[in-house]
Amino acid sequence: MTARTDAVDLFVIGGGVNGCGIARDAAGRGLRVRLAEMGDLAQATSSASTKLFHGGLRYLEYLEIKLVREALSEREVLIRAMPHISWPMRFVLPYSADMRFESDTPVSKMLSAVMPWMKGKRPSWMIRSGLFLYDHLGGQRLLPGTKRLDLRGSPEGAPLRDKFVHAFEYSDGWVQDARLVVLNARDAEARGADIRVQTKVIEAHRDGGHWVITTEGPNGREEHLARAVVNAGGPWVEQILKGTMGSASREHVRLVRGSHIVTRKLYDHDKCYFFQGSDGRIIFAIPYEQDFTLIGTTEAAHEGSPLTAECTEDERDYLCDFASQYFKQEVTPDDVVWTYSGVRPLYEDGASSATAATREYVLSLDAPAGQPAALHVFGGKITTYRRLAEDALAKLRPHLPGMGGPWTKGAHLPGGDFTPEEVGAKIAKLSQDYPFVNFKWAERMIRHYGTEAWDIFGTAKTPDDLGRDFGATLTEAELRWLVDKEWARKVEDVIWRRTKLGLRLDADQVNSVAAWLEEHAG
Repeated sequence: MTARTDAVDLFVIGGGVNGCGIARDAAGRGLRVRLAEMGDLAQATSSASTKLFHGGLRYLEYLEIKLVREALSEREVLIRAMPHISWPMRFVLPYSADMRFESDTPVSKMLSAVMPWMKGKRPSWMIRSGLFLYDHLGGQRLLPGTKRLDLRGSPEGAPLRDKFVHAFEYSDGWVQDARLVVLNARDAEARGADIRVQTKVIEAHRDGGHWVITTEGPNGREEHLARAVVNAGGPWVEQILKGTMGSASREHVRLVRGSHIVTRKLYDHDKCYFFQGSDGRIIFAIPYEQDFTLIGTTEAAHEGSPLTAECTEDERDYLCDFASQYFKQEVTPDDVVWTYSGVRPLYEDGASSATAATREYVLSLDAPAGQPAALHVFGGKITTYRRLAEDALAKLRPHLPGMGGPWTKGAHLPGGDFTPEEVGAKIAKLSQDYPFVNFKWAERMIRHYGTEAWDIFGTAKTPDDLGRDFGATLTEAELRWLVDKEWARKVEDVIWRRTKLGLRLDADQVNSVAAWLEEHAG
């Protein structure tokens, strides 16, 4: 039997960063919003990024100036709105005269035509010019600008091969990507949105002035009415467009797999490295989760279900070999403690390769006269998710009269009601208020929950007051928060998305968490 729910203004399909960002923005404008996610929030692309709020320095070589400008202007907006889960980071780009362009970029083709004697090499003056443009396109105030580094005798040069003498250092930002999604969903719910996980949309069609959407989930089969639909299915966007919604659209998505490896900490400072290989591609090496280093990413066409994406042995070895060209200590597969891979849904623009495909998002509005509208979201970057949401609602405004105006710029996400400069003080205060919490534990809690860490710990005077200890500072109090407030239902939701404690828990501890969730998460 199919139950009918209350009608809403906007039904969002997909619980990734774009879907949750749109749901949050729409709910804050006074719309009645419902979101359905077939699995867990951020279960695919949005938890498998390189974890950077960045402008995309390399996209300058593709002359994607608009994309870079927009991303750069957003970095500081986002860092200020969520200082607990995002923070500024300095990036070190070691220079070598052997650096080369990727052969298919517009800039490399232009340089080859004008200066053929360079034979594809990337000159120092061009890197300086690109970084100057990068510094000034977005009008930054929080993040410091580029400077030149002498690597000899410096902490930044210590882990690198001796042949790297000079480097450029510039600013970008880091973000806890899956937590970004969950906190957008939290804020959407706080503003009236109905967020449903483990709820799959199996059919949607127009009927008079509404969309009729059928879902299967914990409540069984349900039918929903909505004045408009947003298809934010990420790598499933085309499948939803043509299958679930029955559209005859000719638009296509290009699935590009990006794989990453995580190793034990490879160096002691808190800066990220930007490495360029002999093939012109780039990777990052990033301080990760206090005791690890994250290295990525690859780019390859992906076929099959996005949920089957995994870092292949060839990709793992490629990343190890790439990093070993720079680090004194060779990086080997034995150093790898975890790998992950995600699929980016890029708009099919006919580009010759996955690397060259546009990173610009495309919002496709389907609104026949007199019928309810549907908006399909192709592509996008985690850095521009908030702007994408604003643009999406601008397109839907004529079809949803009465909605409020833009409001998210400057609005904090839950737990982020402090300034980036206050992070250290918040960590210290948490340890002071709960003397049994050491620095690393306090840092993890602030970096995940911000000021809501106090809500999780509550009136606890000892660790025992937090309930069962599952290991690696994961307590029953935190698990209850994740289930009650953040829609965690399965062990993967907890240890690989809401947190990254899967890096620290052993098999028995993971099984204990899974058993607890089976009993308490329903």
